[in-house]
Amino acid sequence: MTIREFKMPDVGEGLTEAEILKWYVQPGDTVTDGQVVCEVETAKAAVELPIPFDGVVHALLFEEGTTVDVGQVIISVRTGPGDAAEAPVQEAAPAAAEPQEAAPEVRQPVLVGYGVSTASTKRRPRKAPAGAPAQNGTAAAAAVAPAAPAAPVAPAAPVRNGNGHAAAERPLAKPPVRKLAKDLGIDLAAVVPTGDGGVVTREDVHAAAAAAIAPQAAAAPVAAQAPAVAAQAPAPAVEASARETRIPVKGVRKVTAQAMVGSAFTAPHVTEFITLDVTRTMKLVQELKDDPDLAGLRINPLLLIAKAVLVAIRRNPDVNASWDEAAQEIVLKHYVNLGIAAATPRGLIVPNIKDAHAKSLGELSTALSELVATAREGKTSPADMQNGTITITNVGVFGVDTGTPILNPGESAILAVGAIKLQPWVHKGKVKPRQVTTLALSFDHRLIDGELGSKFLADIAAVLEHPRRLITWA
Repeated sequence: MTIREFKMPDVGEGLTEAEILKWYVQPGDTVTDGQVVCEVETAKAAVELPIPFDGVVHALLFEEGTTVDVGQVIISVRTGPGDAAEAPVQEAAPAAAEPQEAAPEVRQPVLVGYGVSTASTKRRPRKAPAGAPAQNGTAAAAAVAPAAPAAPVAPAAPVRNGNGHAAAERPLAKPPVRKLAKDLGIDLAAVVPTGDGGVVTREDVHAAAAAAIAPQAAAAPVAAQAPAVAAQAPAPAVEASARETRIPVKGVRKVTAQAMVGSAFTAPHVTEFITLDVTRTMKLVQELKDDPDLAGLRINPLLLIAKAVLVAIRRNPDVNASWDEAAQEIVLKHYVNLGIAAATPRGLIVPNIKDAHAKSLGELSTALSELVATAREGKTSPADMQNGTITITNVGVFGVDTGTPILNPGESAILAVGAIKLQPWVHKGKVKPRQVTTLALSFDHRLIDGELGSKFLADIAAVLEHPRRLITWA
């Protein structure tokens, strides 16, 4: 028998970590090549992970709700006949009584932890020192775990790392960990490092912060306990007397926040507005719904707004571009990957319809329906959110008249569509109730000047006011 290990894969370009949302298997279950064993959430989307070999689940190395580095072993499986090798079995557990004589390729950075102090008991499966905390959420790990010290707290004595070596005068930590410590008001010099080579991890910082808030709870022995799933929950229980609640920012919300800050302070934003009568477009929507040739397709105002944007791009192709800072060049795109901002339970995502400019009305309707359905299920792939060119965000569904949207990073413009309402409007010399909305276009002023941006927005409005231009301008 052989113990094989399955590592957290890189499910998207440049992603370094993922959160385990749900395990579909348990120790003792039989798995086959290609079977989905868990669902994880990256900084971009939720993804199901299939295992690449057959066998019987030996151990799940991390609890649901844990954020794990790419390359970290997350599950071990018994495969093949024969006797189990002692070393691989020990490697499958995050902790052992003695250092492991194992293959070096698994010696990777520790998982990035979130949550309360109980998370500090989860450690990498490699290079486990004698007396290290044992935490993998399985009975097998608990059986081999020796007595361990309490969760790391701010020491008064000189600091030693998890490998028993004296810590350097300047603590070793990655820039994100240093920022986290600064935000939480934690002195890195007073944190016990547990990473390879005495590196302070995010988990160590969280543990120190929790210890500072609740010293008695932090000092209680937790090494022999399995971490509770509730400890990793994003919305912890709140006491009636609590005045504040802290919710860890991770996954989609984390990367969205970072992207919006980067976009807001990189691209010079300009926003223009236009209020228009879309009564004719709303009538056309109803006529298309009744058209038997379009039976089974989802026809709504967003479909025609998307088509109007594509027509306006054809008339103003220079708006469809990106800024290459390194080369100091403007890159004109001869294709349109049309982004549609979608609100999901995990946060805002912006998948895009590839080559939307080449799609017919029916094809565009199908693509929009699939995009929305996939986003609501949390199954949008990272590839679907890459290489967008221009985005539409429909804030009108929330009853909002308009807004000043922030550009999706790397894109040239974003159109916010407000609520469509009956309002008094001058039509053919008389005040009548008409379907009216407001559009807001934000654009990168490095790429699009005021004249081009104004023409582009005016063309979108002109198509929606007189939708026959979908044909005459196409």
